[in-house]
Amino acid sequence: MIGYLVRRIGFALLTLFGVCLFTYAIFFVLSPDPAVLICGQTCSPERIATIREQLGVDQPFLIQFGTFLAGLFVGRSYGEGAAAVQCAAPCLGHSFQSGQNVGTMIGDRIEVTITLAVGAAIIWLIWGLLSGVLSALRAGSWVDRSFNTVALAGIALPNYFVALVLQFVLVVQLGLLPFPTTVRFVEDPALWWDSFIMPWIVLALMYAAMYTRLTRTNVLDTLSENYVRTARAKGLPPVQVVGKHVLRPSLTPIITIFGMDVATLLGGALITESVFGLNGIGKMARDAISTNDQPVIMGFTLVAAFFVITANIVVDLLYSVLDPRIRVRSR
Repeated sequence: MIGYLVRRIGFALLTLFGVCLFTYAIFFVLSPDPAVLICGQTCSPERIATIREQLGVDQPFLIQFGTFLAGLFVGRSYGEGAAAVQCAAPCLGHSFQSGQNVGTMIGDRIEVTITLAVGAAIIWLIWGLLSGVLSALRAGSWVDRSFNTVALAGIALPNYFVALVLQFVLVVQLGLLPFPTTVRFVEDPALWWDSFIMPWIVLALMYAAMYTRLTRTNVLDTLSENYVRTARAKGLPPVQVVGKHVLRPSLTPIITIFGMDVATLLGGALITESVFGLNGIGKMARDAISTNDQPVIMGFTLVAAFFVITANIVVDLLYSVLDPRIRVRSR
């Protein structure tokens, strides 16, 4: 198991290296003039020349990329002398438009995105599993049709539409909740809860609908297996049959999708953060795209790739817990 984990981490590091190389080449090699793209068309020629010197784009590609990689671990400086801009590790770049280091910008906003992603993931996973199992066990009944109707509505309704409706009803009309604001739990737990409950529901509604249908399909397929009929013939309690013999093997494909979905949200729930005005990294990426802030876009891309690769490793480890056959093959 340890050897398998080492191999997976090694492969993940190699993949992340490839992502860094590809991303850096796109932004700083294939671009006509990175300094102009970073600073903007309204920058003066003197400012563009200064940024070009600080970036070191006149150096060979391998030296540029090596400096960028070193900055991830030990930090780096842009330029020399009194005009040099310091970037502490992990240095993901420097935004010359805002005058901030990209790593600092992401660090200031990542807590909001993590809170949003984890809270919504808990809701949709619990609801999706429960509704999917109940639908499968009561296939064809009014319970099954009700959950399927809710699932179809959750998939069909755009999340920005649901977000606007919730704000209009719960905030404007009923006054039950305040408009969401970026606040930490330690500062005001009550306001923190009120600010995130609507974004959690909006994100969870769409994902819970998909998880309901996926769980229902997997459970129905597993119920027809011979070992399930054998467990029932032995007189095992229905709860034990469903929990141990039906649900556990049905979770394997769900874990795969769940890992990728959470990783995607950790990379920024752009629409939800923008509609509710939450200062997460998704909203930061949207602002960077609108202003063509290249270092921020590149830093966001690398962080999102890191979350996806890490999620793949976690999912592979969970496979070995859910299915002993995978644990044996990985030795």
